[in-house]
Amino acid sequence: MDLHPCECGGSGGFERRHHLEQQGEDLVTVYEGACRACGRDRRFAFVMDEEIPPPPPAYGGDKPSEIIDPGEFAEVASRYGNWASLGALNSAESEHHKYRGAMVAALAAAQEVLKFIPEGQDAVPASAFTSERGRARYERDPGKFSRDSLERKLNATNRALAALDSPSPPAADEH
Repeated sequence: MDLHPCECGGSGGFERRHHLEQQGEDLVTVYEGACRACGRDRRFAFVMDEEIPPPPPAYGGDKPSEIIDPGEFAEVASRYGNWASLGALNSAESEHHKYRGAMVAALAAAQEVLKFIPEGQDAVPASAFTSERGRARYERDPGKFSRDSLERKLNATNRALAALDSPSPPAADEH
């Protein structure tokens, strides 16, 4: 929802109300709220998968998303990861815990991108990029969607998360 700004151009963020609806055979999760910029009503409805999703921060089950494409997940991973990394670099170690949630979200989004690689293949196929934003990201650098590149990114995010979780050893002159 945050990836899709309002028609007025305002950010994608809005205060959401959530409810479930039965629509025929489908259970649909609905998010509604007013745009912070113009007040226009916003509504997003998603058909629920029969698989029970894992708890947050994970985004979904074992299958690739049908709502968010791999380019958009890569953007989310980059946005959260960069924000958390820069925040941690520019803050005291005692404040690093404030960035953990964003780094965990970056990790979850990076894991989602890998789900788009079909079994036996080494990269996300171009056909998986269904959004304008996702296709543009893919076209800028398709190599970033190879299994090797995605796994390196995932490992780097895991290391960044571990660094946030473990304090630095004291400097030699602090003994």
